Amino acid sequence: MNDILLTNKQKLDEVFRYLHTHPEASWQEIETTAYLKKLIEQEGFTVKTFDDCTGLYVEIGEGPTCIGVRADIDALWQEVDGVFQANHSCGHDAHMTMAFGALLHLKEKGFPKNVRFKWIFQPAEEKGKGAEKLVSKGIIDDIDYLFGVHLRPIQEIGDGTASPAIHHGAASILQGTIIGQDAHAARPHLGVNAIEVSAAIVQGLQGIRLDSMTPYSAKMTKLHAGSETGNIIPGNASFSIDLRAQTNDVMTLLNGKVHHVLKHVEDLYGVVIDVTVHSNLVAAIVDGDACELMERAIAGVLGEEYVQPPIVTPGGEDFHFYSAHVPTLKATMLGLGCDLSPGLHHPKMKFNEECIHTGSDILARVVLLTAEEIKK
Repeated sequence: MNDILLTNKQKLDEVFRYLHTHPEASWQEIETTAYLKKLIEQEGFTVKTFDDCTGLYVEIGEGPTCIGVRADIDALWQEVDGVFQANHSCGHDAHMTMAFGALLHLKEKGFPKNVRFKWIFQPAEEKGKGAEKLVSKGIIDDIDYLFGVHLRPIQEIGDGTASPAIHHGAASILQGTIIGQDAHAARPHLGVNAIEVSAAIVQGLQGIRLDSMTPYSAKMTKLHAGSETGNIIPGNASFSIDLRAQTNDVMTLLNGKVHHVLKHVEDLYGVVIDVTVHSNLVAAIVDGDACELMERAIAGVLGEEYVQPPIVTPGGEDFHFYSAHVPTLKATMLGLGCDLSPGLHHPKMKFNEECIHTGSDILARVVLLTAEEIKK
């Protein structure tokens, strides 16, 4: 048995190293999908892919109840050492490896009978669109329990510890354009200055007031106006606004307030402000039963003293779209402490890679515990 465990450890290390050194951005995970497909098929599983997007899933067993494991597969597109490139600085390379490791573990131990299992390798989490795409394909409709995993930074939990749930906040990015009128800098009365309009939007956002007991924020994160010619007042501009709220209810209120600000500024300056939703993530919907099973799995692998409370974070995750789409779904996401620094999405992000093996064991154990619970 020790030889088997050692062989699997070496295999997972090799898988992680390949995935880490072959990152692909959202919706472009073509080689990643092909690599995972071949890897999983070599273990004797049947893999299903999609005609119109990247990603894949595996179905195992038969029975009325289905347990799912989900991993995200895309990398970020960011500047690293002065060059823009795909980069695994959010841990998705580790998440894929852990999900594959849990699959190997259960293959060796034997999948429980009379229960179905589904392993999902989802594209485009960083775009906030991958989960919605798989929801539209009905991939999630027959799953009763769903477990995910995400590496956590040192600012949240310590290395060698884990949390049974991550309470991500809701997040939305609005992209907009201001359509005004250019003018000569000497004759400002003949135009509408889009920079001044933008400043009024920023001021309006700063004036939004909601219940301070629930964290929220609304801020302009991108603004482009004007050209190289410094004596032209720009009438047009493009901008982005980032919205965050810890609950879905507060996000609804915040979104309404932001649109009220935009309408007020539009009327005040006599311009057209055209806004579209670029991305939208719901806040976490964590199931108590799934969280309790994950807590037991962590305690079984690490020991009870290394179980941390559920994590509350303002970051977003499209994993929670699954619960929003299927209200009966019992879902939670494992938060894994791994000495991750300087932080998620930092181009030089690093972590203790030994956590990959711990995470694999926890995911496998929570699946087995859930199967036992179903059979009671």
